[in-house]
Amino acid sequence: MAAGRAQLILCCLALLAIPGCSREADEGVPAACRQGDEAVRKALESAPRNVSMDGTLLSECLDDTASGGELQEVGVAYLGVAADLAADASRNPEGRGATQLGFLVGALRRSAAGAQGVGAELQRRIEQELSVVDTRSRAFRRGVAAGRRAG
Repeated sequence: MAAGRAQLILCCLALLAIPGCSREADEGVPAACRQGDEAVRKALESAPRNVSMDGTLLSECLDDTASGGELQEVGVAYLGVAADLAADASRNPEGRGATQLGFLVGALRRSAAGAQGVGAELQRRIEQELSVVDTRSRAFRRGVAAGRRAG
């Protein structure tokens, strides 16, 4: 697991190194999005129903116009949660973890539609976590559909 965390940290540092992807924004990332991985986990408990963090959708947390530091906070939280949920979903393809992971993936796909830069890179990295997951399971697919629709 330590190797996975080291890879996670390196990936987040790489996200910051992408040129031209993180200029300062007027509003930045909503404060609800910067509450860490526990807030993301708690929000995903209601998946596939509506998921939000203090009223903010998961897809609204990723804006390529936000500062790199804010996006790094969001990226670290999302990647950590995705890694843990992928491990759970690989053990139980029809369980809650698979639905929650699917919702997170669907929300990222929703936010990355037409996006470039950090959001697209984060989505790509989280999609790599799916290599151990049965993405054809009903629970995962239900989560993805819900995340794309309302994530």
